[in-house]
Amino acid sequence: QVKLVESGGGSVQAGGSLRLSCVASGRSISSWSMGWFRQAPGKEREFVASITRSGANTYYEDSVKGRFTLSRDNAKNTVYLQMNSLRPEDTAVYYCAADSTTSSSWLLPSAAHEYTDWGQGTQVTVSS
Repeated sequence: QVKLVESGGGSVQAGGSLRLSCVASGRSISSWSMGWFRQAPGKEREFVASITRSGANTYYEDSVKGRFTLSRDNAKNTVYLQMNSLRPEDTAVYYCAADSTTSSSWLLPSAAHEYTDWGQGTQVTVSS
């Protein structure tokens, strides 16, 4: 069983930046695709970004393209989400997710049901 712990959330003004980290423990995530999702109050959890197990490829939800960057350091068992030019609509709880069933080096899952393990989330609040 892998444990995912997110950190780096907080409150920023619009236009600011935050860097979220997701540290995995218990198992290596180096062979798994990883992703980030977010959930705003009263809304369903939505996909933000995913990354292949090597980190060579990434996939982003349209509204974060060009502003967010997902990366990973498999030696540290960690994934990072760099968020720039933050907007009030980015306000949400951000969740790290792992796909322990990853069977290919090119997989970029974007649906919540494709992920097997989740962190507890970290709050991001962007004020205007």
